[in-house]
Amino acid sequence: MRLFGFCFLLVGLLLPVHAQAETLLGVPALTVTTNADGNQEYTVTIQILAIMTMLTLLPAIVMMMTSFTRIIIVFSILRQALGLQQTPSNQVLLGLALFLSFFIMTPVLDKANEQALQPYLAEEIGSLEALQRAMGPFRSFMLAQTRESDLDLFVKISGKTDIPSAIEVPMNILVPAFVTSELKTAFQIGFMLFIPFLIIDLVVASVLMAMGMMMLSPLIVSLPFKIMLFVLVDGWAMVIGTMAASFGV
Repeated sequence: MRLFGFCFLLVGLLLPVHAQAETLLGVPALTVTTNADGNQEYTVTIQILAIMTMLTLLPAIVMMMTSFTRIIIVFSILRQALGLQQTPSNQVLLGLALFLSFFIMTPVLDKANEQALQPYLAEEIGSLEALQRAMGPFRSFMLAQTRESDLDLFVKISGKTDIPSAIEVPMNILVPAFVTSELKTAFQIGFMLFIPFLIIDLVVASVLMAMGMMMLSPLIVSLPFKIMLFVLVDGWAMVIGTMAASFGV
């Protein structure tokens, strides 16, 4: 429930809203009221419409602002290294990556729930402040996983060289820098996973060549050995444990 509540807060509170229901003939009025301090208040109907519209951004938020990108890329490279084209299936890998991402992001979601969602539901803070508080844990998580070189690259591209510290980097700069770092880290992990299976392929190909069995595909012979090696070393537990440890979990 905390995850769904935070998602609604994140994607539905992009407008500076304070819910104030007004009813006209039994139907909520679609009005926008400007307060003396400049803030605008929208009716509940408009807020619901905004939430349902902005939910289309939820998949992008999950992929680009969490650990999902690194995990799914490593799993895809691992499947390719094993020589398996469709096993595990894409649905299994996506499901495993999604729930593993939820496990890794739980401390971040807990902080966002405690600092932003619960005070907002208790009407102790406004929507803008709730959104800013909710982004704080995510900002800290992404900064911890982002390389300084990638962050400097996007700062230079944006032309905003007057940013005093990394913690004040805007999200439109931090998110692409974070994704770039995640891609690099994922490929580094994937390279390390590929090496033992590549060695098995080379050994099998050399043995078959020496025996004169050039018409037999090395993949057919090496696949059982690669699967056996992966199972004997408890490969899935090692890969998942390494992925979680790479995020400091």
